[in-house]
Amino acid sequence: MNRINLVCLGVRDMEKSLAFYKNIGFKTYVKENNPPIVFFDNQGSKLELYPIEKLAEDINADHSPEVCRAGFCGITLACNMKSEREVDDLMSTVANHGGTVVKKPGHVFWGGYSGYFQDPDGYYWEIAYGSVWEFDEKDMLIIHE
Repeated sequence: MNRINLVCLGVRDMEKSLAFYKNIGFKTYVKENNPPIVFFDNQGSKLELYPIEKLAEDINADHSPEVCRAGFCGITLACNMKSEREVDDLMSTVANHGGTVVKKPGHVFWGGYSGYFQDPDGYYWEIAYGSVWEFDEKDMLIIHE
């Protein structure tokens, strides 16, 4: 099981979340504004949006897990860029479309350049660049041991 095919985000407002992710560059074939589920095509994986309460019920209908209501719930998502300029440009796009910048991009302890934002449901995303990073033909980050 050495792969992740799909990351599902439980969302509170499908219409708002769908618009946000489309506006920052995620691609989907969905045409309606408030569908029951959304899949975005990414390079190597898919991002899914699904109503958060239904997601909790899907895990266990009889004893659904408690939904994290606010704060940091222990997970971040990341988008690795090819330059500091790409980090800045994406962070600006995010801010212009309803994301909340929680850490402005800047140089960080590990030698790279990164910042964090929250999407409309409070999920944290890191946008980062590292000068030594390499990408494959599908723009997937290559990590050498």
